[in-house]
Amino acid sequence: MQKSESRYLKVKRYIMDGIKNGLWKSGEQVPSENELVKLCSVSRMTARRALEELDSEGILVRVRGKGSFVAEEKHQSSLLEIRNIKTEITDAGDKHKASLIEMSEIPATIQLRELFQLPENATLFHSIIVHYQNDEPVQVEERFINPKVAQDYLKQDFKTTTPNEYLTQIAPVTEAEHVIEAIVPEKQYYNLLQMETDEAVLLLTRTTWSFDHAVSYAKLFHPGKRYRLQSRFKPKE
Repeated sequence: MQKSESRYLKVKRYIMDGIKNGLWKSGEQVPSENELVKLCSVSRMTARRALEELDSEGILVRVRGKGSFVAEEKHQSSLLEIRNIKTEITDAGDKHKASLIEMSEIPATIQLRELFQLPENATLFHSIIVHYQNDEPVQVEERFINPKVAQDYLKQDFKTTTPNEYLTQIAPVTEAEHVIEAIVPEKQYYNLLQMETDEAVLLLTRTTWSFDHAVSYAKLFHPGKRYRLQSRFKPKE
């Protein structure tokens, strides 16, 4: 059983690596079941299982009678679209600016080591940035970054670009998880958001993956009175 499972995972990895390396782009057809049988030395049943799983995961789109195609990139989860804070602000006709509080390399916690699949005693990249809308702080963005995926993260100028823009370019989002909650954060976050300590803070925790690698674990703090999250989606027909 384990042997069969490793074979279909081999086929999935073959296709995902090809997409990641640009061999097949959005909308382009990937090898058929019969072609994968020869390319990966597996049975047709194994090839079919790999294609079906990639279809269910949204990486491929299977068209009956035609084959399997690379899905168009959709940077959204089932609950909330992944939008760049800078784009949100400028699209509203307002001015965006960012203040860099911290850019550093820090020891990885057990939780983040497991998420990013890092070895013991590994380090990761850490940043804290405050985003302003017309000179008023609307988000404190604290990120923990997988250094295996974004090796040059600490070299970026996040006053002219954003972590979201940079990471999307080098590691397109294929999966995301959002957790939204009202919290009482540490005092430094109240200070950065220019809030009183009795005000509500909205925390969006966002984890993103690019294919089989976790890329970023972000904690996005918002002042409850000055920010709201909105989502709209249309069910698949």
